[in-house]
Amino acid sequence: MGVDDRSVGSDPADPIAYFLQDMTFHGRSERTRGAYERVLRSFEAFLGERGTALSSTDERACMTWVHSLRSDHADSTVASYAAYVHRFYAYMTQVGAFDSNPMALVTEEMDESIDTDPARREISIEEMRSFFGEISHPLERAVIGTLLKTGMRVGECCNLDLRDVYIDDTEVGETFSVPHRGALDGRPDSIYVSSDPARGEPYNGELRTASNKRKRDTVVPMDAELKRLLKTWLAIRPDVESPAEPLFCSTSEWGRRITPPMVRNMVASHASERGWYRSGGGAEENITPHYFRHFFTTHLRDRTGDRGIVKYLRGDVATDVIDTYTHSWGDRVRSVYEDSMYAML
Repeated sequence: MGVDDRSVGSDPADPIAYFLQDMTFHGRSERTRGAYERVLRSFEAFLGERGTALSSTDERACMTWVHSLRSDHADSTVASYAAYVHRFYAYMTQVGAFDSNPMALVTEEMDESIDTDPARREISIEEMRSFFGEISHPLERAVIGTLLKTGMRVGECCNLDLRDVYIDDTEVGETFSVPHRGALDGRPDSIYVSSDPARGEPYNGELRTASNKRKRDTVVPMDAELKRLLKTWLAIRPDVESPAEPLFCSTSEWGRRITPPMVRNMVASHASERGWYRSGGGAEENITPHYFRHFFTTHLRDRTGDRGIVKYLRGDVATDVIDTYTHSWGDRVRSVYEDSMYAML
């Protein structure tokens, strides 16, 4: 089968070229395709040296490849490379070219190893509630509240646009004419977190300064508390110039979309007042925006006892699992989320 043959029923002659061609069809930039090709070709060569084909390799070979990267690359780079391979296999499995995704379990274990790190500072819900209660600025309360109650990464939070949020409220609807995404139809009071935005690339009419590292697009419910925080923020949100209509924008650099460094400085300022942040301190000591993702994961797992739903909300699950939660979103994901979400006010 040639790479131009779109009927997939067996292993394409060049699976990587096939995958990259589909990325082109979906409008991914040349730079993004180039990054994927470098990683995937390197992975293919690694397997070739061991006499294994892309379509027939297993989890152990994938784990060995990931381990081989650690001596030359930072942990974040290794995670990115593993995510590239995971997405390649997820796609090839989805179109029926491959039977399974051997990287799925490897990447899940990598995610869990980060967010269950026992060296991190342990903060109870009561302590976090006290910390949050001392924050008074509507923007800071809305941003930190979103991080605490959704588990999204700081870049994902900064990339949110008005269309990504469906607040079922008459006043909000009358004030803002931006319609929510179609993916939010029938899902009031929820947030859409896309996997598409990439740093340095245009998205929704605006060049982005941060990437979303989510494996899959995710619809995350918001509880009544987060809804109030967002509504309070929107009541004072400055006018913006960007056609993307960012949800969160600076009130000092009037109307500019907030960036991860802005949020990190915001969190560091408040955390240092409680002795939770020290310049030069490590992850085991300092509270940063990423800590809120760890906090969300840890406490929601404890409260729900459902690791699958937590993985869905984090955007860390494979295609077959996310389909399960997408189909039962209204009656299961929201009910579990609302029953288990901790209060910050």
